Amino acid sequence: MTRHHSVRSYLGAALILAIVAAIGAAAQSLLSIEKATITIAGTSNVHDYRATTADAKITKVQFGSHVAGATFWDEVQKPGGLTAFDLVIKADSLKSSKDGLDKNMYKALKTKEHPMITFSLKRMEGAPGALQAIGVLQIAGVEREVTLPLKTTRKGDALAVSGEIDVLMTDYGIAPPKAMMGMVKADPKVTVTFDVQLGAASTN
Repeated sequence: MTRHHSVRSYLGAALILAIVAAIGAAAQSLLSIEKATITIAGTSNVHDYRATTADAKITKVQFGSHVAGATFWDEVQKPGGLTAFDLVIKADSLKSSKDGLDKNMYKALKTKEHPMITFSLKRMEGAPGALQAIGVLQIAGVEREVTLPLKTTRKGDALAVSGEIDVLMTDYGIAPPKAMMGMVKADPKVTVTFDVQLGAASTN
């Protein structure tokens, strides 16, 4: 192989990679989170507790070939409309009203080793307005398949998505937090609620 041919091959490969990256970036930029409220609520033998974050980001999104134009949001909500959707939440962005509780929560979530809570969509089921998102939820480095029931509502050019799911901390290798020498014990079940507003860069 000549040097010139080698250079051309290299430039050709670089161009292909650049095009692929540009296509991926364009698809990802099409969908964004305009605002989000995600809450984890639980109980203990002494009191209830809750921690909330607005720090949620989309890291991957792909659409079916038929998703475009004025019916964008309707098509996205149909099976096959959204073929990939990855969401990440910074675990230590969850905040309660008590610093001591947060400290114990971060320790239980192993935030130093696993700073992100992630959800990766596998498929969508149901119909617009009452959907189910089946995907993989990763907490503290442990993955479990979950089914998220979704309520969707159009809000102008945006789509509001909300729902809740019960999660057992022990399913993710998390020991329920304790305090006051073990006198305060948390229930292993927590309820995760989410209210997210999705925006599209263009629906035309």
